[in-house]
Amino acid sequence: MTTVVELEIPADRLGLSRTFDRVSTFQFQVGGMIGGSPPLVWAGGPDCTTVTTALESDPSVEVIASVADDSAGSTADDDVGAMPSDRWLFRLEFGDGVKLFEQIVTENDGAILTAQGRDDRWMLKLLFHDRESISACHDLLEQYEFRVNVTRISGVDDLATARTPLTETQYETICKAHELGYFDVPRGVTLKELAAELDISHQALSERLRRSHAALVSAELSDRTAPMEIDP
Repeated sequence: MTTVVELEIPADRLGLSRTFDRVSTFQFQVGGMIGGSPPLVWAGGPDCTTVTTALESDPSVEVIASVADDSAGSTADDDVGAMPSDRWLFRLEFGDGVKLFEQIVTENDGAILTAQGRDDRWMLKLLFHDRESISACHDLLEQYEFRVNVTRISGVDDLATARTPLTETQYETICKAHELGYFDVPRGVTLKELAAELDISHQALSERLRRSHAALVSAELSDRTAPMEIDP
């Protein structure tokens, strides 16, 4: 059964700990961690200069580029932990902590759905296809002393539970593509082979994947990073 795992990890185990120390109001949201390329990261804090300087001085991350700002976008939220109204988009190259975490999750057939941070900790949502993979992943994270705190585990019975912008068909296609290694480098299955597995044409699959990617990117870039819902 497909399962979503929500967990917290201290920043000193993954990255950005120095930035949290220097900027008490620092918050961030990663706009996708698929494919191994440096991800886009929305960062919030008192002002752009302070956040940029802190990131550039943090040994756990390298600032590849400062991409954009959202200073006229979202409205400030009174909830504790909500992203501030001013935030800036960076392309960041994370260090060994994040890379090892990604490797452990991927090698256990998992996927990182979301990653965000505040108050000196990372909050991540992972997707797995079975409980055995979750157990193996958790054991390795413990072995490498990530100090993981699992806050929620829930089965995905429908799209509302998964909280995804995809249609049911798109969601099932992305899950099957991930399961068969289509997003791996190198790919574990070709587009033609994946189309045959799903019993659809090569062209139909290509169009479905493009629409799925567009929906996911649009959702990530428009998300205002509301606090995660955590069971008491």
